[in-house]
Amino acid sequence: MGLLSICLMASIGLSLSLGSFPTPPGQVVHALAAPAESDIAFIVWELRLPRILLAVLVGSALAVAGAILQGIVRNPLASPDVIGITSGAAMASVIFLALLSTQLSIGWLPLAALSGALFAALLVFLFAWKGSVSPTRMVLVGIGLSAAMGAVTTLLIVISDDSAAMTAYVWLTGSLYAAQWHDVVGMLPWLVLALPLCLGHARHLDTLALGDAVAQGLGVNLLRSRLLLLACSVALAGAAVAFAGGLSFVGLMAPHMAAKLVGRQFARLAPASALIGALIVLYADLLGRVAFLPRDLPAGIFVSGIGAPCFVYLLYRTRHRRD
Repeated sequence: MGLLSICLMASIGLSLSLGSFPTPPGQVVHALAAPAESDIAFIVWELRLPRILLAVLVGSALAVAGAILQGIVRNPLASPDVIGITSGAAMASVIFLALLSTQLSIGWLPLAALSGALFAALLVFLFAWKGSVSPTRMVLVGIGLSAAMGAVTTLLIVISDDSAAMTAYVWLTGSLYAAQWHDVVGMLPWLVLALPLCLGHARHLDTLALGDAVAQGLGVNLLRSRLLLLACSVALAGAAVAFAGGLSFVGLMAPHMAAKLVGRQFARLAPASALIGALIVLYADLLGRVAFLPRDLPAGIFVSGIGAPCFVYLLYRTRHRRD
């Protein structure tokens, strides 16, 4: 865990130094310590630092949301993307961009995304309910709803005017372009509130991994525990999508990487997943900023480029074990 923290701090420093206007680390430190005396204070404080911090927060939130979902449904392929939470947030956001952006301020977009994530989670829960909530039914219902909401999102983009369609398309790809301090301030409370709540119920999540019968025998209220943990996952994933768009596969990859390092005990898995998720999004955004100058490409392109093969590998490995 300590090594991951050191890697993250070093990566933040590297990201602060690189960009369309490369700056030596010494000048970056001077700009951070004495902005009034630095010529690059605006670049460091207003252009790079908010974007970097938002990448860290978004990556952490998506990773922890994925770790929670994998524990709830006991499926290594579960993530906010697969279960439909990300698709719900994306659909609501595109509805806002296509139909309401001319009447309402863009500041309402995060609320729209969070509402969509909550709506998707409620639909998954209701359709999966059959006396109780089965993890297998949750996954199957989530996949179906995700496909349906993806179709609605595509339809809205097709029928929208060119400007709204382009904005929605870039946002769906997942981009931290033009991140500002108010985005960081808006994203931070969701992580600060949800992560301690999840860690407080880490024992319940570890018990759920043993199976419903064992968990009930140990006194765990299955319905209440799943609802609470699902609400935490929805809040984290919905907030991340609200402020950074549709970044896929972070919630799938980060928990698996963390489990290799610290095991599946949630009290260790959640912080490790958060750090790895932050590193994934931070480096994806850094590549988008510097690899194709003067273009600034969305971070979601690079995350998906790594995440899609990872998903196929996990699917193959899971099937191979069952065979």
